[in-house]
Amino acid sequence: MEYGTIRIKLNELIEKEGISKNKLSHRAEMQRSQINNYCNNSISRLDIDVLARICTVLNCEIGDLLEFVPPK
Repeated sequence: MEYGTIRIKLNELIEKEGISKNKLSHRAEMQRSQINNYCNNSISRLDIDVLARICTVLNCEIGDLLEFVPPK
């Protein structure tokens, strides 16, 4: 049975806020490669600490960052 997926909308938020990935990685105290992985939805497990840091820097809610995509 397929359960759907979680899509990370970090690219959209970065563009909306007009912040660079470098600036986000610095302010959130993350590696640039980690930001890229979140932007490309290429992570298998979400880290709630990382999500909290991203939301704090971008001044957004978790629902702005994550989207549930139901199974087809």
